[in-house]
Amino acid sequence: MKKIFYLFALLLFVSCSSSQKASKEDKTTDYAAKYAATITAENLKTHLYIFASDEFEGRDTGEPGQKKAIKYLKDFYVNQKIMSPIGKDDYYQEIPEAWLNKNARRRKLKDSENVLAFIKGKEKPNEIVVISAHLDHVGVKDGKIYNGADDDGSGSMAILEIAEAFKKAVKDGKGPKRSILFLHVTGEEKGLLGSKYYTENPIFPLTNTVCNLNIDMIGRVDDLHKQDSNYVYLIGADKLSTQLHTVSENMNKKYTNINLDYKYNDENDPNRFYYRSDHYNFAKHNIPVIFYFNGTHEDYHKHTDTPDKIEYHLLAKRTRLIFHTAWEVANREERLLVDNGVIE
Repeated sequence: MKKIFYLFALLLFVSCSSSQKASKEDKTTDYAAKYAATITAENLKTHLYIFASDEFEGRDTGEPGQKKAIKYLKDFYVNQKIMSPIGKDDYYQEIPEAWLNKNARRRKLKDSENVLAFIKGKEKPNEIVVISAHLDHVGVKDGKIYNGADDDGSGSMAILEIAEAFKKAVKDGKGPKRSILFLHVTGEEKGLLGSKYYTENPIFPLTNTVCNLNIDMIGRVDDLHKQDSNYVYLIGADKLSTQLHTVSENMNKKYTNINLDYKYNDENDPNRFYYRSDHYNFAKHNIPVIFYFNGTHEDYHKHTDTPDKIEYHLLAKRTRLIFHTAWEVANREERLLVDNGVIE
């Protein structure tokens, strides 16, 4: 009897000690930093050398190379055990060619697909943070493959690393309060078609979408920053939610210390980049957005936009900034307020 009592007391002591240790760890560990550290230049490089390879034939909307790209994305999520929000094994939001050609700027397009993956929030699962990038590029022209390593292989692979970091948090019981939708859209090069289709046929109600963090070209350096490459352009952060802008600024100061360049956020910017990537289809529905962008460069929309020219450590640092912003938005107590007017 004494032996049983001793064993019980010992188990109780070990259990209490473990509980106290876990409680102490919760108070002292910066989990955002812990999981952001899993986003590495090496992983991004491995992914991008495949995704922007000649095998993918420039990922033109509806073409065989684009089908290889969506399979690569799906296989990643399946291997990571990150679920689909559509169905058990269905990661594709199918877009019929009739809709595409009705909305495309030019040329006849074939059926295409968005790719969606999902991590369910622990406390506010019906509130959705959308992280997006376009998976397509412009294909093959005059026998030359336009690999689109920066545009937008960089954004597409950044999402994979962010998704994996969130999944590691989930495995450790530290998953986000709100849900995260990882959205790879097709047809951006043909007129923001994939994001337009998603926002017209959302998997989750747009009223439940907290914000959209959109990544379109974050692997290179433009001519304006040759002397200091530690930068990224942010567009749209303050246009609908001053809180989103503040969160973004605070996360950068706390973790990444990147020079946030708002040059293209100017309403009078002649490039009108705010209207030229997939975040805009969310902004039109009064959903706060941030567009992450490195600016154009000498290989923009040329067959020379190849993975050997990507600055992978910079890509990783920018990706961590996006992760930290998503982490904070997903875990803050109150949902972001839309307080800065609306987009008509």
